[in-house]
Amino acid sequence: MDSTYGLDSSMWDTNDKVEWDPRHRAGFLNDDQYDYGAAPPVDAQMEDEEEPQASKRDLFFGVDISGEEITAATSGDGGRARSQVRALPSSREGVDAISNRVGTSHMVLTMNLPINDGSGSCSVGTPPNLRPSVRVSAEAEWSEQPMSPTGRVMEDIGVHIISILGLGIPVNLPVFRAGIETEILPRYPRFCSIKVMDVSTGKSRWVRTKVNLDDHIIVPRFDPARVESDPEKAVEDYVASLSTLPMDMRRPLWEFHLLDFPTSEATSTMVLRVHHSIGDGMSIMTLYIASSHSTADPTRMAAMPPPPRRTGEIYQLQPRPPLSSRKALLTWVLSYLVLAWHTLVDSVLLAATILFLSDPRTMFTRPDDGLKAHHRKRLVHRNLSLDDIKLIKTAVKCTINDVLVGVTSAALSRYYFRMSGDINTKKICLRSFLLVNTRPVSCRQIYVTKVETGNQLSSLICPFHIVLHDDPLEHIRKAKMFMDRKKTSLEVKIIKVASEFLVKYFGVKVGASVLRLLMTRTTIIFSNVVGPAEKITLCGHPVVSMGGSVYGQPQALTVHYQNYGNTVSVTLAVDDTQFPNCHELLDDLVESIKLIKNAAGLHTLSAVESS
Repeated sequence: MDSTYGLDSSMWDTNDKVEWDPRHRAGFLNDDQYDYGAAPPVDAQMEDEEEPQASKRDLFFGVDISGEEITAATSGDGGRARSQVRALPSSREGVDAISNRVGTSHMVLTMNLPINDGSGSCSVGTPPNLRPSVRVSAEAEWSEQPMSPTGRVMEDIGVHIISILGLGIPVNLPVFRAGIETEILPRYPRFCSIKVMDVSTGKSRWVRTKVNLDDHIIVPRFDPARVESDPEKAVEDYVASLSTLPMDMRRPLWEFHLLDFPTSEATSTMVLRVHHSIGDGMSIMTLYIASSHSTADPTRMAAMPPPPRRTGEIYQLQPRPPLSSRKALLTWVLSYLVLAWHTLVDSVLLAATILFLSDPRTMFTRPDDGLKAHHRKRLVHRNLSLDDIKLIKTAVKCTINDVLVGVTSAALSRYYFRMSGDINTKKICLRSFLLVNTRPVSCRQIYVTKVETGNQLSSLICPFHIVLHDDPLEHIRKAKMFMDRKKTSLEVKIIKVASEFLVKYFGVKVGASVLRLLMTRTTIIFSNVVGPAEKITLCGHPVVSMGGSVYGQPQALTVHYQNYGNTVSVTLAVDDTQFPNCHELLDDLVESIKLIKNAAGLHTLSAVESS
């Protein structure tokens, strides 16, 4: 698939040769001057480097994996011309010649990327004859912001966030760029920071830097015939290719990819790739809300769903009742005893999981037990009706999270028994690694100038069963039972405190290793992010759909839910080779919620008739 990374401008011609080295998977030219896999040190040499002229930009390029052709484009005002350059493994003189010919314009050399091939990869790089485009500001303070323990662990594991937004209009690049400059960057300091290692303490810190937006806004080109035949697959293949590409640690760890062609859901698509070390899903969602406005009423910000009943983390400590009420006082004391017992049991199970306890092997388990960290991930999604989910919630008297966990269990059960051919009476107990936002009052701080950054996450291990019930509502009841049980435990707090303790006193490698063990010995990752309650317009572009997930985690399957308006998007991040029929699992999710909704309607009708 033909992918052109860069911005169009005036036409330029060249027949010069371009050197490339296929050993550099990130697409960097041969150069020993820079270590592309690590953050640049802050030293006098970097601070003394001459700042680039305002009229002169750096040269970037991408590698043609096949070695046949490279596409080149320059950024400027409105030009749409493209030129073809033969990519021959020759000398470096060609790059110098091209750089001299382009002069003061910004040039981007790009590649034909075989999106469907997971063996090769590419990305934007910096040629050796030019200086890095991002430098630490001389006035930046060294100890500006320490990296949190969770951020350091995410960096070590290599987890990234992918957010996919369907847009209601074609991409207007100048408008989108202006929106990033005026709305997004001022509110999110991590988008203007790079990671730097403090040699005196051995700890990483976020240091403010200058941002060149040309490094972070990518407009790929595709083969028109392939896009026209299946635009949804073109988006899927492109996003899957991103999961194989490393990010340049010398720059702020975020990228906007603008796919300017229509799909069945949207006129164009925006893909945000962010390293998980700079923030979690809730902070990114908060950034979206703070930087946008309501599509229906552009004069105000978009509305969020009402806050939950709980004001803190998943467990709730009850205030002590009056001493005069003996029954209430006894109940209060017993609740603390139950809390202590459940916390003890969960702590023992956590320790056992780290040491030896693993889920039984199924088709959802990686064959290599997650030892190979980075598999090519395919993200597929489907939209569900929020009204259907609320109907089930009301019928069973549970929470939306309970419904989503139950629907996931039902869908995985349908998929398992159909694909494996096992008897339907079989029952398999598996566990999910469920992510929990630990911010107080959901921390939906959208009416602020700067969005709260960083990772404020913990997790819990929640069991679920692969089983087919005669009553589809039984999946929801089981999920409610498991989640109610977790609400009477301090497991979330224990995991958060233990992970921070391990990183602080034993190092990030130990903390990351423990987290990997917890994830590899459970079956799936489950998460849910609260989104806007109505449609939003972001950077001058109305958003018609919203979804996303993560990659870099050791599990083969991640299930992520996100509400947007009156829909709930479910996104599956699956290992590309292990789930070639992942769309069938999406079909099972849709069919499961349909069966459960019908059962909930009959249950409600029966309750009304009996009353």
